[in-house]
Amino acid sequence: MAFRRLREDISTILSKDPAARSWPEVLFCYPGLHAVLFYRLAHVLWGRGWRFLPRLISHVAKVFTGVEIHPGATIGRRLFIDHATGVVIGETAEVGDDVTLYQGVTLGGTALKKGKRHPTLKDGVIVGSGGQVLGPIIIGAEARVGANAVVLADVPSGATVVGIPARVVRRDRVDETHHCEFQAYGTPTDGITDPVARTITTLTDQVGRLVARVEDLERALVEARAESPDGVGSKTLIPLRPAPESAAAPGSAGPGPGDERHPQTDATAARRRAGP
Repeated sequence: MAFRRLREDISTILSKDPAARSWPEVLFCYPGLHAVLFYRLAHVLWGRGWRFLPRLISHVAKVFTGVEIHPGATIGRRLFIDHATGVVIGETAEVGDDVTLYQGVTLGGTALKKGKRHPTLKDGVIVGSGGQVLGPIIIGAEARVGANAVVLADVPSGATVVGIPARVVRRDRVDETHHCEFQAYGTPTDGITDPVARTITTLTDQVGRLVARVEDLERALVEARAESPDGVGSKTLIPLRPAPESAAAPGSAGPGPGDERHPQTDATAARRRAGP
């Protein structure tokens, strides 16, 4: 059983890392593999109720590999930790099969209370270098987390997320017959646009259409005035909406029957109703 898992791990590294050339090289020179081996020993002891010794093994593994995997974490088969340095996997984290993590990845918790506080990574997930997946969230099967992304919410299956906070920039179909291709560092190199830039472009297009509409209306108004016999256009008065009674100042009364209005005020109001 243990040797079969070891063969799987070595074969996975050889298939995903072009720099790996032979079984002995992978076995002796890949700290990510060493960290997984240390974890499996510590996890068995943790499951049997031991606490100090598994944590000590985890600490020794961290010193020698640069990877900290809590012995209470749940990790599936064929985990590949490439370059390894700086990877942290918390106590209640769950990692599925065929997951790939790069250097600097953190599967961390955001709560101080006990219980589920670390993320769950489904099968086939890739987290690029520096990716921070925080909290009891779920990263769907074959999702891709781009380098240096900070993920604070669930990610659907087949989605690619980038940025701080992470946003979905692409989503591929994932089912029994459709699978995502392996993507180094979880970051696509073509066909992806910045979501913020895409939003700004959309807003710019909308503003452009509004400006064109206003120009059309102004042109139509000029033509209407030109066709008018007096060159001024329609002078139909547009009545002003009466102010609501609540708008008056408290304690003030409206103009009485005997009140007189200033003629200049009446002329100004008439011009406003007439429009330009």
